[in-house]
Amino acid sequence: MDACFSTQLIDGDGVFNVSGLENFMKEVKMGECGLSYAVVSQTTKGIWMAKAHNIEPCTLVMDLEGTDGRERGEDDTAFEKQSALFALAVSDIVLINMWCHDIGREQAANKPLLKTVFQVMMRLFSPRKTTLLFVIRDKSKTPLENLEPILREDIQKIWDGVPKPHAHKETPLSEFFNVEVVALSSYEEKEELFKEQVASLRDRFQQSIAPGGLAGDRRGVVPASGFSFSSQQFWKVIKENKDLDLPAHKVMVATVRCEEIGNEKIASFTADEEWQQFEEAVQHDYVPGFGKKISNLLDRCLSEYDMEAIYFDEGVRTSKRHQLESKLLQLVNPAYQNLLDHLRTRTLEAFKESFDKSLEKEGFAVAARDCTKVFLEKFDKGSEDAAIQQVKWDPSKIKDKLKRDIEAHVASVRAKKLSELCSKYEGQLTKALAEPVEALLDSASEETWPAIRKLLQRETKSAVSGFESAMASFELDEVTQKELLSKLESHGKSVVESKAKEEAARVLIRMKDSRDADSMPRVWTGKEDIKAITKTARSASMKLLSTMAAIRLDEDGDNIENTLSLALVDTARPGTTDRSIQSFDPLASSSWERVPEEKTLITPVQCKSLWRQFKAETEYTVTQAIAAQEANKRNNNWLPPPWALAAMAILGFNEFMTLLKNPLYLGVIFVVFLVGKAMWVQLDIAKEFQNGFLPAVLSLSTKFVPTIMNILKRLADEGQRPAAPERQREMELQPKSTRNGSHSNVTSAGSSSITSSESGPEYSSPIAH
Repeated sequence: MDACFSTQLIDGDGVFNVSGLENFMKEVKMGECGLSYAVVSQTTKGIWMAKAHNIEPCTLVMDLEGTDGRERGEDDTAFEKQSALFALAVSDIVLINMWCHDIGREQAANKPLLKTVFQVMMRLFSPRKTTLLFVIRDKSKTPLENLEPILREDIQKIWDGVPKPHAHKETPLSEFFNVEVVALSSYEEKEELFKEQVASLRDRFQQSIAPGGLAGDRRGVVPASGFSFSSQQFWKVIKENKDLDLPAHKVMVATVRCEEIGNEKIASFTADEEWQQFEEAVQHDYVPGFGKKISNLLDRCLSEYDMEAIYFDEGVRTSKRHQLESKLLQLVNPAYQNLLDHLRTRTLEAFKESFDKSLEKEGFAVAARDCTKVFLEKFDKGSEDAAIQQVKWDPSKIKDKLKRDIEAHVASVRAKKLSELCSKYEGQLTKALAEPVEALLDSASEETWPAIRKLLQRETKSAVSGFESAMASFELDEVTQKELLSKLESHGKSVVESKAKEEAARVLIRMKDSRDADSMPRVWTGKEDIKAITKTARSASMKLLSTMAAIRLDEDGDNIENTLSLALVDTARPGTTDRSIQSFDPLASSSWERVPEEKTLITPVQCKSLWRQFKAETEYTVTQAIAAQEANKRNNNWLPPPWALAAMAILGFNEFMTLLKNPLYLGVIFVVFLVGKAMWVQLDIAKEFQNGFLPAVLSLSTKFVPTIMNILKRLADEGQRPAAPERQREMELQPKSTRNGSHSNVTSAGSSSITSSESGPEYSSPIAH
């Protein structure tokens, strides 16, 4: 499980290990390296490959057989040349071991190899610029500064002596190779120094392909993913003794040149004015015919590539064409996505507009279903128009988003419409319940809550029926429909409960309200039984209190009225002296028996407090009523008693006979009667005496003389004018107040008042019923 993944690439018999190389590339993850890798060769039996440990970027080390014949023998140089050529073809750096004592010797180890390498390189059309790193082994005391010039001179002599093609007659060595020299001490004699020098050499391979590195100026690199195939083809050609350099040269040139052409076409496409216009347009809106027009632009660009790359290697040409097409499509894809986004937005807006219009003609569910189908089909047509011929891009994700947007809009409109529908029927139910419930609570009786329940059931049923019919067009699921209907039913109950709470808050005012059966203030004439009326009124107030104490929308019975009657009415009777009854207070509680807390409007304790306040405030009213009744009786007795009338008749007999004997007295008496009647009316004596005897005498004394003078003046005026009808004279003598009717005073709650009528003064007070 070596982290270097050592693999024999070519065995001693020259067999290429294809499966081993494939496994090696998978283990090393060569496919991810791109051009960021390097290959370094050494010598061994056959050719081995391994990954250099802890060296970046990925560095592959190939170990080749030696060139001095020790591994294979003196006569077998074929494999030596083959391996040298293979190393040259695939490597970026070739390490060449030389013994220090061989420097300057013509036939020293690796010198024949250099001749072979140089001869082959001359036949290559375009060199790789491979780095030749000479490693001088067992360095002597001679400084490296003295050894390196000798070695470079030897290498230059070899280069100059190699036959060259006409094209490279004057080409310098540096055009094909970089020559580097390094020295290592003897491993046997100076092991520690040797290891230090090897570690230093190893460090030079870090970032070897970066500018300034050992292979920083390499050329024509095969992508890492193609290394296996390229290596196999090199070895195949080498083993078959064909024109060794030609296939590699064609591939190399085709690769480089086709890449250049592809880059030129990408630059030309991005600079194309028509493409730029399309790219700008789709940033803002949908562009009809986009797919066809862009397809034409891509076809034109690819056709130009085909024309310029037609004479290069077909495999490379085709591969680079695919790369070019892929890059062009990457450029076009953002515009295509923008186009689909605009298409989705436009389709969604058109759907919303059409959907709103459809709702005016069709049911909600039908309109939603039909409009969704129509506009999804429109999106499909638009996406077909946007499709590019060179690629099959799937617009389904954008379509799915459109579906979600449409569904969200439909859900939003559905919620809004249902809310409006709920509000409509809740409003109708409120209108149907509020005032009738208030009226029923106003006339509190045993039938109040049964009547309210009946009203609630009837109106709720009517509203639910209408709401259910209106919801049919939405095609809601059963659960949602039940929830909405239940909400409407709950609203009806809440209206009743709200009204009940409002009326309960005004219960004390309602209990004190003083009205007769005809809703007029009661008038005390002196004949009423105030005690009985008070008892009846308090009993009715207690019934009102019991009615308003709790909400009774369910038919479950309760004993609130009995409890209040026992606690508030029965204990108030004068004959009630039972200590056991007095010691137990049924209202000393914060809840009613068999009444839930949420249904309680007035607690027992609150009822007790309200009743105490009610009695305290109405006691004064009852006292006023009694006082008014007594005053009424006194005012109605202004005539003398019967015995006084009899005495007056007996004692005045003589005067009566005198009148009969002398009729002139009758005329005088008649005149006195008329004057007295006029004085009575003018002075309004009855009204004056209602305020008391002494105030009346004082008031009349001040008005007497002016009134006599006024009457005499009128009589004098009458004597100077023609006679007028008697009715007219009578009307003139009457004061304005008597012609308009009787005087009246408005009563107010909590106080008594006096009214004047044809039957005499009457007293009124707020006690009702």
